[in-house]
Amino acid sequence: TLLYEAGEPLRFSEPAIRPGVRGIVNVMRALGMLPPPRRHRRAHPEPFVARSSAWVRAPESGMFRSSKPLGARVERGEPIGKIADPFGDTEVVVTADHSGLVIGLTQLPIVHQGDALFHVARFEDVGEVAQQVEDFQAAHQGD
Repeated sequence: TLLYEAGEPLRFSEPAIRPGVRGIVNVMRALGMLPPPRRHRRAHPEPFVARSSAWVRAPESGMFRSSKPLGARVERGEPIGKIADPFGDTEVVVTADHSGLVIGLTQLPIVHQGDALFHVARFEDVGEVAQQVEDFQAAHQGD
């Protein structure tokens, strides 16, 4: 089973859908479920494999504001977002539980205590992975 998660909830996002469909088709071709492509495309970079990943969860309920986008590098203990009560009287800072790369991020402004906010993956060389993510995003902006 393959599970591809991308984009925002309750919305279709072409920049998120196209690479996912391409990836699924490539996997199906590699498994012999589809014929090989008629023409060969440029060489793809070697994939990076995360050592582990974990979700940073909301310590409180309230209105969530992220200060880090998808693909951003984060360091353990670094502030990566805030949760405020509806009246703005109190604000809780959300910090990264470990260093890595943001590979998932909630798009919902209202969060409840325990909700998943940031999915952070750990890599051997996070700098090289971050550059690959930036290149990928730039290449697929106009798709």
